[in-house]
Amino acid sequence: MTETHRPRFHLAFPVHDLELARRFYAGLLGCDEGREAAGQWIDFNFYGHQLVAHLAPGECGGAIANEVDGQKVPVRHFGLLMEWVEWEGLARRLGDGGADFLIEPHVRFEGQAGEQGTFFIIDPSGNALEFKTFRNEAQIFAR
Repeated sequence: MTETHRPRFHLAFPVHDLELARRFYAGLLGCDEGREAAGQWIDFNFYGHQLVAHLAPGECGGAIANEVDGQKVPVRHFGLLMEWVEWEGLARRLGDGGADFLIEPHVRFEGQAGEQGTFFIIDPSGNALEFKTFRNEAQIFAR
């Protein structure tokens, strides 16, 4: 991979209600909508990455969590690494928009390798999303 090109990811995930997913991803998060098959799935542009919400109610719910720096973090989650200013702005916008934070915005591993800002939200189908930032991107994979 070159420094100037970062591949985009594609993630398909289950939801129990497509209209609630649309309100969350397009409405609250501000993702543009792409293609859809009525009653089956909807594509969302998640900061240039392709998310596909598939109607699959039986696949939703029941998150297992592990302890990370004193917090219960859902094992199954996805999200973004953002610039610090963007991350702060999104956290503020989501809070002002009434988002329920599973884990409030805070700095994790403060003063250690891998210090990061992070927060978690849950979509209406129980899918966990993490948004994080590093003051120093060289620390993303620091041990």
